[in-house]
Amino acid sequence: MLFRSALLSIAFLAALAIILRMTVVPPEDCGTPSERSIEEAASRAVDWMVRNQEGDGRYVYIYNAGTGSAISGYNEVRHAGVTMALYQAAGRLQDREALAAADRALVWMQDNLERRNGWAALTPDGNRPKLGASALMLVSLAERRLATGDPIHDGLMRELAAFIVTMQRQDGGFHVAYDLSKDRPDEEGTSRYYPGEALWALALTHEALPDPVLEEAAWRALDFITLRRDIVEDVKFPPLPDQWAAYGLSEMADWGLTDQQAAYSQRLAGRFGFLVRIESQRQGSWYGRMLKGGDVRASGVGTWTEALSGLWRISVRDERLSDSRDRIKERLICVA
Repeated sequence: MLFRSALLSIAFLAALAIILRMTVVPPEDCGTPSERSIEEAASRAVDWMVRNQEGDGRYVYIYNAGTGSAISGYNEVRHAGVTMALYQAAGRLQDREALAAADRALVWMQDNLERRNGWAALTPDGNRPKLGASALMLVSLAERRLATGDPIHDGLMRELAAFIVTMQRQDGGFHVAYDLSKDRPDEEGTSRYYPGEALWALALTHEALPDPVLEEAAWRALDFITLRRDIVEDVKFPPLPDQWAAYGLSEMADWGLTDQQAAYSQRLAGRFGFLVRIESQRQGSWYGRMLKGGDVRASGVGTWTEALSGLWRISVRDERLSDSRDRIKERLICVA
């Protein structure tokens, strides 16, 4: 009787362990990526963007594979972001086709600029320039400068940076858009991600074209992001997983981050690491989707890769994050 009871107890514990393993801590499946396979995947993504560029420099924004047709509508913020990625590929992968495509996309942005009061802003509708579009256009130009060493657009970079400074609020955050009809920033609404995009743009521009005004604006933006944004935006599970902020922090790591900013970087790494772990535990299985929800969009997973790349660079340069260096690297390789 005692032996049977022991067997039942063991069987119960084994079943419980299996259930816990499947539901609470299912095994991860990160694949076996190599440096070569990751680079090849990046090259294929670049080729896709180049192939799907329109004659006027815009890109296919949304494509319905079921109907074999592009969906109408466009987004200038995403346009600037894709152009940024192509300039990055031109510099990091030495891809001439990416550079040519990005330059065509840049012409479209230049044709849709509004200039006044010493600044320039991207606004295809000619009515309400969005902060994010101009910030990522500025990042694109900074990446082009890094890839080519060509200073031809330095003047435009300063104009776009001036727009970002104009859009900065007293608390270090930013207005979402500029009301051209009233010739002042639109004070309605906020954006969770525009502050990170603006931060990165300011930091990159100051690195290329040193300016104390831009440096001060970048520090104020970073203080807002690390100390106040999660509260202002009512983020339920802080910190907000913002890859743009990670890029900005990475760019400013050599400027001398405060202890609070370094601690925020570490928390941000933990947030992205958690997201990667959850996604890698789905394994494409029915119970993984049932327990952890549907798969995340590839573009979303891509932002985690961007963020962890920037945060890993901080961990290499800042000893306060050295204890997290190997864990960040492991999460980064997994998500790639």
